[in-house]
Amino acid sequence: MRFRKLFKKKPVIGMIHLAGLKRDERVFRGLAELELYQEEGVAGVIIEDYHGDAHDVYNLLMKTEKRGLKIVRGVNVLRNPYSAFELADEFGAGFIQFDSVQANSLDSRLYQELRRRFPEIVVLGGVEFKYTQPSGNPLEIDLENASKICDAVVTTGMGTGIETPTEKLRQYKKLLGDFPLIVGAGTNPRNIYEQLSICDGAIVGSYLKPGRDTTLPVDRILVREFMTEARKAIEEGYDSN
Repeated sequence: MRFRKLFKKKPVIGMIHLAGLKRDERVFRGLAELELYQEEGVAGVIIEDYHGDAHDVYNLLMKTEKRGLKIVRGVNVLRNPYSAFELADEFGAGFIQFDSVQANSLDSRLYQELRRRFPEIVVLGGVEFKYTQPSGNPLEIDLENASKICDAVVTTGMGTGIETPTEKLRQYKKLLGDFPLIVGAGTNPRNIYEQLSICDGAIVGSYLKPGRDTTLPVDRILVREFMTEARKAIEEGYDSN
C-alpha cells in the first residue's frame, strides 16, 4: 500500500496551523514548527490553511523544499482541498488530506481526475470527520467506498482537541481490516498508546500548543512528552485486542 510505503512505521503526524498576524510571521513560525517536529522524531506534518490561506501553504512549502528536510510533508487546503494535489506535486510533498471523502461532500469526477494525474500522492480521506456532514449511508458503505478512493481513512471525535472514542476506532478497524486507519483528533499522552495500538497512525495538533490554543506556537516540551508515549506503541508493537 502507498501509505505504508510512505511511512515505514506507524506515523505521528503533527499539524501546522499557520497562525500569525502577518504572512511572513505565519511562514516563519510554520518553518520553525516543522523543524521542531523533525528534531523530536515526528514522522510527518500537515501544512494546513487553518489560520492562514493557500498563499501561506504555498510559501511554506517553497521554503521547506529548499531546506532538504527529511520529515514527510503533507498538505490540507481546507477552502479548496482539490488544489492540494498540485501543491503537493509541485513541492514534492508526500501526501494530502481531505477532511471528507464521503459521497455527499466530494466532487467525484474532479477527484478521480486528480488522482489519475497525480498517482503517487498519498491521500488521507476523512470519514465521519469533525465538522463534516454525515452522508446518510451506513458506515460500512462509507468505509468501503473510502477504501477504494484513498490510501488511508481518517476519523475523529466531535471537534478539535476532543478525544476520538476508542470504541469508534475499534469499530472502524474491524470493518477496514488491514486498510490503514488514522486517528485524526484528540490524541494526547494519556491515550496515544492505546489509540496507536488500534490505528495505523495519528494526527496531533492542538494538544501541542499551550492551553490547546491553536494560535500559539508548538511547544517543544509538549511534543517531547507526546512522542515519549507514542514511541511505546510504535516500537513495542503493543496490541490490546
